[in-house]
Amino acid sequence: MNHLSPDPHLSTPRHLEVAIIGGGQAGLTLSWHLKARGIDHLVFEKKTAMHAWRDQRWDSFCLVTPNWQCDLPGHPYDGDDPDGFMKKDEILDWLGRFRDKLDPPLLENTAVLKVSRRAEGGFTIASSAGSFTADQVVAASGGYHVPIVPRFAERLPAGIRQIHSADYRSPQSLPEGAVLVVGSGQSGAQIAEDLHLAGRKVHLAVGDAPRCARFYRGRDVVTWLAEMGYYDMPVERHPLKEGVRDNTNHYVTGRDGGRDIDLRRFALEGMALYGLLQDLEGTRLRFAPTLREALDAADRVYNGINASIDRHIAERGIDAPPPSVYAPVWVPEHEPESLDLAAAGIGAIIWCIGFRPDFHWLDAPVFNGAGHPVHHRGVTAEPGVYFLGLPWLHSWGSGRFSGIDRDARYLADRITAHAGTAEVRRAG
Repeated sequence: MNHLSPDPHLSTPRHLEVAIIGGGQAGLTLSWHLKARGIDHLVFEKKTAMHAWRDQRWDSFCLVTPNWQCDLPGHPYDGDDPDGFMKKDEILDWLGRFRDKLDPPLLENTAVLKVSRRAEGGFTIASSAGSFTADQVVAASGGYHVPIVPRFAERLPAGIRQIHSADYRSPQSLPEGAVLVVGSGQSGAQIAEDLHLAGRKVHLAVGDAPRCARFYRGRDVVTWLAEMGYYDMPVERHPLKEGVRDNTNHYVTGRDGGRDIDLRRFALEGMALYGLLQDLEGTRLRFAPTLREALDAADRVYNGINASIDRHIAERGIDAPPPSVYAPVWVPEHEPESLDLAAAGIGAIIWCIGFRPDFHWLDAPVFNGAGHPVHHRGVTAEPGVYFLGLPWLHSWGSGRFSGIDRDARYLADRITAHAGTAEVRRAG
């Protein structure tokens, strides 16, 4: 691999045609396309390439989408289980081989401190390894930067260990006692299952995340949805338009060959479920009475997705097993409003309520009031500034291995066109 470093003896900063900020799968995929076009570029990575897959995933982590969806440029899934779900070590091996094939111009362990517009054109890049200039800049660091933890967590008893989902590794890594998991999105639901299967007493604060079936009518639901074009639908054609970018992903798992995650069944087996966590009073947590509606809403989405598959099957005359409708296996008798941490023996709390973006280093007028990038397919209104690797950058597939190549290719075309226009201006 091209492990690069700036020359501290240079009197002027090294100039790049394109600076890519972020060495995950998005940044390296764009590097593949720029290399193919002969465009000089450098990938800046504050840690090491693909580090999030190693450092921010728990030990039993596996993909929630089938392996056949793993399709980076020149590097499709090449194992013997296309309908399975790669585990953490397998994902790291597959990504590592992609990186080795690519051999990208990569500057690791280098934090980008600020990117700002130059009066003479292009950008100045201040980094922990020195200064650079670039004609164009791509923020490919994703949108999950700062772990979200509520402010009242500061008031929790000192004896309770608090971690974010990004720091969870295994049930054995936690102190003894019951565990409170806050949030029921993909990470929260899967971590709660991991703890539950290990025999830990789990208390789960359920949010508004939807769920979907793993398999339905003889096939993986992801396979049905891909065939139906769901992952190709551009954001502007979605009923919610850009509002879909704020949606929580459906919870399901690829564990043990793949299965549904049914929080109601977990409750039958002893997991304690609550509504949204609201506040802390002494050692007692307060919850909103939202549990019943959250479970019902998740099931409506589950059955709604299956109903859309039913229509697809009927319209095309596909031979498939008969349809079915999920019926609740458990219903809360009441809405639990509080939890005494001491009485419940809570030894750890895992915050699974997401991340917020942090692009403070990018000095460009390309953000909305919430700090989210404003763009169309990653192209901003600021010439030469792009984003890649964001959920719903263009379609639902943008947040998956299957959609990164298309997004990166589109940006590479825009970058090439911008470079050609700039060259014409300079020649004129």
